[in-house]
Amino acid sequence: MRGATVAETTRKHTEVAVGILLREDGAMLLSTRPPGKPYAGYWEFPGGKLEAGETVEEALRRELIEELGVTIGPATVWKVTEHDYPHALVRLHWCKVWAWTGEFEMREGQSMAWQQMPLTVAPVLPGAYPVLQWLAEERGLEFTPE
Repeated sequence: MRGATVAETTRKHTEVAVGILLREDGAMLLSTRPPGKPYAGYWEFPGGKLEAGETVEEALRRELIEELGVTIGPATVWKVTEHDYPHALVRLHWCKVWAWTGEFEMREGQSMAWQQMPLTVAPVLPGAYPVLQWLAEERGLEFTPE
């Protein structure tokens, strides 16, 4: 039996579209991970996996309708990060979103909170730490993970 090749041992990335919904006052929307999912109860920015053939914007639009009941305006990728969780290696496509329509409905049993820096919710999903750091720096503030 021969050894595994590099391609066979390398984990495949899960591509994820993530929305940073921002109000005029600079508050950002965080929601909890739904029961039954890895890291249930952790706070995160909303979004989800890209399906075959979807662009980041299409995936984010679909996910936010499914999760939150809102339809977003334009969304372009602001930053891309990677995080290696025990359950998945994810590539996160972060989009700032300034416009949406509809009423927020937590369709997966999650909670939501509008947050300013410093955050008052915890724990936060570790994959969000770099983006929270950048958002804090834009505001001349510091972000310290819990």
